[in-house]
Amino acid sequence: MSRPVEIGGAGLAELTCARLLAGRGHRVRLPPPGPGAAGAGATGARPLLLAGPALELLDSLWGPGLLDGTWDVTHRQVRWGDGPPTRFAQAGRVVDGAEVAVRMRERLAEHGMDEGRTDPPEGPPGWVVTARAVPERAAGRRRLLAGTAPLLPGADERTAVLGTAESGWAQLTPLGRGAALVQAMVPGPVGDPVTLLARLAAETGLGALLRHPPRAAAAVPAAPLLHPAPATAPAEDAPGRLLVGAGAIRYDPLSGTGTAQALRTGILAAAVIDAAVRGTAAPRALCAHYAARLRAAYVEHQRSCARLYGSAFAGPAWSDELDGARNAVAVG
Repeated sequence: MSRPVEIGGAGLAELTCARLLAGRGHRVRLPPPGPGAAGAGATGARPLLLAGPALELLDSLWGPGLLDGTWDVTHRQVRWGDGPPTRFAQAGRVVDGAEVAVRMRERLAEHGMDEGRTDPPEGPPGWVVTARAVPERAAGRRRLLAGTAPLLPGADERTAVLGTAESGWAQLTPLGRGAALVQAMVPGPVGDPVTLLARLAAETGLGALLRHPPRAAAAVPAAPLLHPAPATAPAEDAPGRLLVGAGAIRYDPLSGTGTAQALRTGILAAAVIDAAVRGTAAPRALCAHYAARLRAAYVEHQRSCARLYGSAFAGPAWSDELDGARNAVAVG
């Protein structure tokens, strides 16, 4: 019997990998539930706006109903650079990523993958799948600011709105019940995120949709990142290790495809382990393929970042960020 697969966390990519492996007959060991189980560094709600690819993947991998009760968004309005605002239909769901992870875990429990109901697989793992990794240098220093604020009465609660100013972009995502998530991207570290977020909301016109700007805000690193060693084959005394989710590759939030890419890493990691255990290919070759697939996706993402940011931000503040994206493409 093959050795169990250790799942190192409870993020969306990790749990998706666990579901796929269990469905293929592998023994899977989940971490015990508890605070922060929904992902490395998870604290409180993690609002996410999910559209096409992410919604399709979640439905195909986890079945219908996973996102029941979440907020529907029907349209998006974008003003990028000097162009006029454009409003178009785009179905989406606003979800709490931590809550979705809890629902995923409940579905796994229904299939016996719950340490409280069944005995976990014994013995040392043959593979470890985790999104927890030592942070590596990202291709840039930009920060995402985020806070919540009340919408004005009568404001459109089904349209996400994005606009740009000289120093960055800002997006308003309705959360339902008169609330909105306000986010902004700036090209470097921030001393006072609340004041800067309010200023960008005003400069992009989003502030006109709010009763008042966010009164609390966080600033987190948000430049794209690719871990230099996302896959390690098993050795004599050590299990194989596959990084998934943001531990392996991180997309710029502007793309709107970060969650879909995280899920894809979970899918690919499950395929690597399954092929290695069944002897379809050598583990080293499979790990090399995994790393190459992530690098190709990362380079293409950086190419998009260079094009989009370069078309909207011509000032010196964004020059380092643009250089980082272009260098990543050149090296890749």
